[in-house]
Amino acid sequence: MWFLSKKGLSGFSPNSTAEEVTQGIDGSALTAIVTGASSGIGAETARVLALRGVHVIMGVRNISAGKQVKETIIKDLPQAKIDALELDLSSLASVKNFASNYNSLGLPLNLLINNAGIMATPFALSKDNIELQFATNHVGHFLLTNLLLDTMKKTARESRKEGRIVNVSSRRHKFSYNEGIRFDKINDQSGLSAYGQSKLANVLHTNELARHLKDEGVEITANSLHPGAIATNLFRQNSIISGIVNVIGKHVMKNVEQGAATTCYVALHPDVKGVSGKYYADCNIAEASPQANDAGLAERLWDFTMSLVH
Repeated sequence: MWFLSKKGLSGFSPNSTAEEVTQGIDGSALTAIVTGASSGIGAETARVLALRGVHVIMGVRNISAGKQVKETIIKDLPQAKIDALELDLSSLASVKNFASNYNSLGLPLNLLINNAGIMATPFALSKDNIELQFATNHVGHFLLTNLLLDTMKKTARESRKEGRIVNVSSRRHKFSYNEGIRFDKINDQSGLSAYGQSKLANVLHTNELARHLKDEGVEITANSLHPGAIATNLFRQNSIISGIVNVIGKHVMKNVEQGAATTCYVALHPDVKGVSGKYYADCNIAEASPQANDAGLAERLWDFTMSLVH
C-alpha cells in the first residue's frame, strides 16, 4: 500500500505495526487495562503490550472470548502476564463492578487504554436508557476512568512513572451533528451521526481530562487517537458494509497489526512522555475537528456525563 508509506515526524507511517513502534521498549514495570480486548485492535494491543513485558488486564464483555485470547497469547508468549475481567461498558453497574474488582486486587495501574467500541448498531438503548453507541463508547469509559483515577494517581506517585490514559476515538468524530453533542436529544435515532457524536465525545473527554490532570499537577497524561480505517468486526451489525469490507478491505484498509500501532505508540513510546490533550493518527500528532477543540463544549460534556453516571 504505497500511499500509506509516508513517514511523519515520529518516524512512523500508516504502514507501521504495533510491534514496530514499540521495538526495544521495556514495559515490564507497567500494568495496563485494555478494554474491548477480546477481538480486533484491542486483542492486538493486549498482545503487543504483553510482548513488551506489560502486565495486561483485558476488560471484556464476553469473558470466554477474552480467555481464548489470553490462551492464544500465552501459547505464543509463555512469559506473558495477562488476565481477563468481565466488563460491559454499556452498563454502568458492570463498569462499577469491574472498577471495584480491579481496585480490590491491589494492583497498580500505569496505563488505561479505553479501546472498546461499537459502530453502526441498530438503534437501541442501554440498560441505563442511554443511546447504545454513546453509552458504550463514551459514558462507560468516562465512568471507568473516573473510578480508576485514584489508583492511577497512587501508582504514578509511588512508582514515579508517568501514567497514561489513551482514548481510542475515530476520524468519524469530525462527522457529528452540527451542534456537536445533542445534550437535549441524546437518544435520537440518527445512525452514523450518533456514532460520530460518541467519537467526538471521546476526544472532548480526553481534552477536558487532560486539563483536570494538569490543574491537579499529577503525572498522568490523556490523549486520544484515530486508529485508521481497519477491517475489524466493528461492521458486524451491517451485513452489506461487512461484505464490502471483507472483499476490498485488505487492499485499502489497515490490517489489525497496523491498526493497533497508534494505540501502542501513544501508550508506550518515550517520545509521548509529557504530551497530553493531543489527538493522534498514524503515530503522529494530528488535527482534530474544531468541535473537538471547543473547550466550552468539553466542559459542558463533562458536567452532562457526570450527571448521567451519578
